[in-house]
Amino acid sequence: MPVPPITPASTGLLVMDLQAGILSNIPGADALVERVNAVLAEVRKHDMFVGVVQVAFTPEDYERIPERNLSFSQISRAGRLAIDDPSSASYETLDLQGNEPIFRKTRVGAFSTTNLADTLEHKQIDTLVLAGVATSGVVLSTVRDAADRDFGLIVLADCCLDRDVEVHRVLLEKVLPRQAHVLSSEEFLQALS
Repeated sequence: MPVPPITPASTGLLVMDLQAGILSNIPGADALVERVNAVLAEVRKHDMFVGVVQVAFTPEDYERIPERNLSFSQISRAGRLAIDDPSSASYETLDLQGNEPIFRKTRVGAFSTTNLADTLEHKQIDTLVLAGVATSGVVLSTVRDAADRDFGLIVLADCCLDRDVEVHRVLLEKVLPRQAHVLSSEEFLQALS
């Protein structure tokens, strides 16, 4: 599939769940963040919108998670990714700037518990470029939701990781291309320039 034309004014990069407590257990995290930083540097030169999506919980958020929610009830019981805990902070080498909005979420996808959709509509963003961890988590959930919202989508294959290498491969090669252009960061940056 050819690389779609990229219009920086209506395109946004979402950097998702690149947090200390999430990346600490994933091999290749430093190399991933290095690639994401290279993409961030280039999209900023084109004045593209950058949004940072992070998962973090207040005590009230934990209380609202029902036991029937298998993954998040475990997080709640363990008190993981608390809002003021260093584990919920951005990964230490991730190059974020203070003017880039952070969308705090309490579920997997980038949209369901944030005001991301309103922000993108206000900024007239119709295409999203996705980078994040895990491919089977926030990336997949956000692609599905964003596609239902009629966004154009690009997934940066080498700016995503998953603990399960085979799941990562299947998603990038077979599942996500049904709703998104799956490109390397190099292909995306060549198209951008």
